[in-house]
Amino acid sequence: MLQFDNVSKSFGGVNAVDQCTFTIPSASITGLIGPNGAGKTTAFNIIAGHLFADTGRIVFDGQDVTRLPAWRRQHMGLSRTFQLPHEFSRMSVLDNLIVAAENRDGEHILNAIFRPGRGRTREQEARAMATRTLEFLEIGSLRDELAGNISGGQKKLLELGRALMQRPKLILLDEIGAGVNRTLLGKIADKILELNASEGYTFCLIEHDLDYVSRLCSQVNVMVQGRLLTTGTVADVRNDERVIDVYFGGGKYQEHA
Repeated sequence: MLQFDNVSKSFGGVNAVDQCTFTIPSASITGLIGPNGAGKTTAFNIIAGHLFADTGRIVFDGQDVTRLPAWRRQHMGLSRTFQLPHEFSRMSVLDNLIVAAENRDGEHILNAIFRPGRGRTREQEARAMATRTLEFLEIGSLRDELAGNISGGQKKLLELGRALMQRPKLILLDEIGAGVNRTLLGKIADKILELNASEGYTFCLIEHDLDYVSRLCSQVNVMVQGRLLTTGTVADVRNDERVIDVYFGGGKYQEHA
């Protein structure tokens, strides 16, 4: 689904991502892990188009998107959530999903003037899909609540719902479990697994909780100091002395020194 090929990005002479290469297989749930400052979120921002790489190439679903803006990548089926939710706090939970829907024909001025019926139809379809999505995520009872009033964990579910409204091929999840209680965290995991198994959604997630990663991910890419350290299953990386040293021993990736 995605190739992150020899990508580098620096800020003020500091290499946040340094000749990093990894892949995200289609219909997989792939983890991107590493200690703080490893470059994981910068890599996500490059994949999503919020940052452009200095060097290297990003190929999404067979197409080179390295220089495409974020909105073009989104229309191609690449979506993401954020560690800190970006909800419209003074809009209802339902309306937060509706505004995220794709193909909103009523927002085009010519359609609004010459084909108003088409816009109304799309709006009805978006409302129906948003309602189904909220019910799937088990937050349908919050549909009329202001998004700013719901809990942090519920906002993470709302972030996932807004991503789903775009009918994506790949969803990037940036620490979707951060600050979420264990019960709700389990529910989010269940929904991700169900979407992957029944609908074939591809996910890539940044997460520090290796037990959570182990429950979700078939493959894990480990980043250290902007580079890929290793790729494998969670069991593989848990037993890799380099990973153990980086996470628990305060060590550094010696090959990168």
